[in-house]
Amino acid sequence: MVPRRRNTSKPPPAQCPLDECMRLLAGSWTVQIIWYLRGGTRRFGELRFDMPRISAKTLSARLARLARDGIVRREVKPTSPPTVDYTLTSLGTRLLPAIEAIVDVGHEIKALKAASARSDKASSPRQNPPASKGRDKPLAAAIPARSAHA
Repeated sequence: MVPRRRNTSKPPPAQCPLDECMRLLAGSWTVQIIWYLRGGTRRFGELRFDMPRISAKTLSARLARLARDGIVRREVKPTSPPTVDYTLTSLGTRLLPAIEAIVDVGHEIKALKAASARSDKASSPRQNPPASKGRDKPLAAAIPARSAHA
């Protein structure tokens, strides 16, 4: 039997800050909302335009949670009709380097996958195409020749 190696990592604190941070970023669209708010203040409709595949219900729920968690500041303007601006808080801004680092790693992963796919394609032997059942023969070859007796 192979002996089990000792874990040399320190155990996480009782309430792990990594878990807390990942909880903040969890859920579809959360990171994308933060990404689009990094450029500055946006309104609900502008965020919908930035992310056309997100539903209004989901965007509203994510923005409310991000505001509750202190990542986004929600400011209602006294206009008619009322407008609401969303801005990253200082805590939300502090998440940006981590998100940008994840994006950089994502680009590297995509490049590695593309290189691996090219390598696999180049190293695989070329195979003859499968034999056809007459469907891709030229029309003249598909029609039997008439015999001289007919």
